[in-house]
Amino acid sequence: MTTLYNPLINGFHPDPSVVRVGDEWFLATSTFEYLPGIPIHRSTDFETWELIGHVATRPGQLAVEEVPTAGGAWAPTIRHRDGVFHLVITDAMGRGMLHFTATDAAGPWSDGDLILKQDGSASLDGIDPDIAWGDDGTVYITFSGLILSGEGVGQHLGIQQVRVDLDTHRALEEPRSLWSGTGGQFPEAPHLYAVNGRWYLMIAEGGTERGHGISIARGDAPDGPFETAPQNPLVSARSTIRPIQNTGHGDLVVGPDDEWLCVLLGVRPRSMTRAFSALGRESFVTTVRWEDDGWPAIDPVLLNARPGTRVDIDFAETRTLDGEWIAVRATPVSLTDLDARADAVVLHGDGRTLDHPRPVFLGRRQEHLTNDVTVRIDAGAGVGGLAVRYDERFHVEVEVGGDRVTARAVVADLVQEWSVPAGDGVIDLHIASRKPEASAGFPRTSDVFHLGATIAGEWVEIAQVDGRFLSSETAESFTGRVIGVYAVTGDVALLSWHAEGDDD
Repeated sequence: MTTLYNPLINGFHPDPSVVRVGDEWFLATSTFEYLPGIPIHRSTDFETWELIGHVATRPGQLAVEEVPTAGGAWAPTIRHRDGVFHLVITDAMGRGMLHFTATDAAGPWSDGDLILKQDGSASLDGIDPDIAWGDDGTVYITFSGLILSGEGVGQHLGIQQVRVDLDTHRALEEPRSLWSGTGGQFPEAPHLYAVNGRWYLMIAEGGTERGHGISIARGDAPDGPFETAPQNPLVSARSTIRPIQNTGHGDLVVGPDDEWLCVLLGVRPRSMTRAFSALGRESFVTTVRWEDDGWPAIDPVLLNARPGTRVDIDFAETRTLDGEWIAVRATPVSLTDLDARADAVVLHGDGRTLDHPRPVFLGRRQEHLTNDVTVRIDAGAGVGGLAVRYDERFHVEVEVGGDRVTARAVVADLVQEWSVPAGDGVIDLHIASRKPEASAGFPRTSDVFHLGATIAGEWVEIAQVDGRFLSSETAESFTGRVIGVYAVTGDVALLSWHAEGDDD
């Protein structure tokens, strides 16, 4: 029997889409302004998932270099047809709505073709595209009609659809409005499915926060008309005490043993009122049952965390960067120097701090609610350190420069620093995310950061910072925590990385 772990994919992995090919499953998620973009995970049992590659690994595939924070790669749909993987996505405030293809989900993927309006003048204006093929081979692109540019920016036109010629990537008609849910805000994440001779249109509505949910309708053709399911929303955690909240933005798939499953996003909030989600939106899964009346029923999303993990990397032994390393609006390889030293990855600072939209920063997603990271760095020829980043306005760090180590918390326009003396040369820096102590029986935040360094052979805690300031609710971010090493000036050499965590 399949064990369904939740989260399915830990850490910042929102907007999951999944496809089955034979006895394998391939899952894609959003990456926004981070590169490489759009990770692809593969599983043979729906329990263990392996990161096998990314869609966007080359300059030009996504134009995220100058997108505003929260722009970039939004909400992919991955499908497979006639030996080819297809992935459609919106590069929000970047290139526009794109169609990528590959014969191997691990890559390489195509450069990405713009899905154009009928007159060919520009990309279709919308987000969260879905791709489906009718019985006659007609290609349908169904999307959420949020206008991202021009005079109508911010206006939402509901769920829309066009037929598209994939040879020219041009719409064959003006967008048509489809069923847009039961009245919840921000109808989005549409997916079309042909099941037992009927077409089902599943969407998210209610916003991607606490009101999030999934609704469905059905019809006799991929372009409708659609009738609304009587039991909508199919799934939502709104107004419940469930430990996984914001459940929505789902995709259906036939899983192991021909059991239907729904992958979807959610968050794991903590605090007295469960107000702060430290890790942002993660990928989850739940079971689906088809009722006698032909409607699906989606079970509540249950927490079932995996065992803790540990990652140890010694760069004197490992001379490559694995696929878990990501960077902000730049590829990791463009920011790192593996040739300068035989025992380290070197970052060359150019004056940009973590307040800059494009910092010299190399990171990995925080995967666990309780988490410890220690890095050994040599910043004798520069200024830099270890940081946890949500975006350029929300980050905490431990920075070494000259003969001092400084802990810093940046919360929007508020900055606080603590500093202690330290020697020159190689130093171990530490950031730990720990459960908060309960006050009057209730924790008042998501977690607490412990910022420190090993100085003269002793672990020194420099500061504690309330973790709520780096949560999706405070930062109002679509991403999640990313922990990494950065350089401000000169050369900062990362010699080793140690991270371990669990979800107790």
